[in-house]
Amino acid sequence: MLRLAAFAVTSALAAAAAGPLPPLPLGRLLASPDRLAISMTATGNPQLKREYQLECDPVGGDHPQRERACARLDQLAREGKDPFAAVAPDQICTTQDGGPATARISGSWRGRTVDATFRRTNGCEISRWDKLEPLLPSGRS
Repeated sequence: MLRLAAFAVTSALAAAAAGPLPPLPLGRLLASPDRLAISMTATGNPQLKREYQLECDPVGGDHPQRERACARLDQLAREGKDPFAAVAPDQICTTQDGGPATARISGSWRGRTVDATFRRTNGCEISRWDKLEPLLPSGRS
């Protein structure tokens, strides 16, 4: 028993002396792929398909710019931004009308549930939409 305790202490000290190990990306390895459904209305472009599926890690789905859309989401994540966050209720926004386009994104991304609605009803909402291009196509109508 004493030998086992001594071995445990020696092993712990050796591991501590070696320094911390780099973190393993187990969360991403064990997580299911990111899957998002994007539906849009009133985009002003009759050729634009109204619903898309997007998968990232690995890239898939029928989104017309799926690789660029996944790259944009990854870029926002690296910057520490939540691409689906709503505009803060106390945010002061310019009074602009960006058109009637509406989009809803639902599914899962980076292990969490997504259910976000995007509109172009004021400057903040227009900016929020534009930051997600090409995930959301240009909503200018």
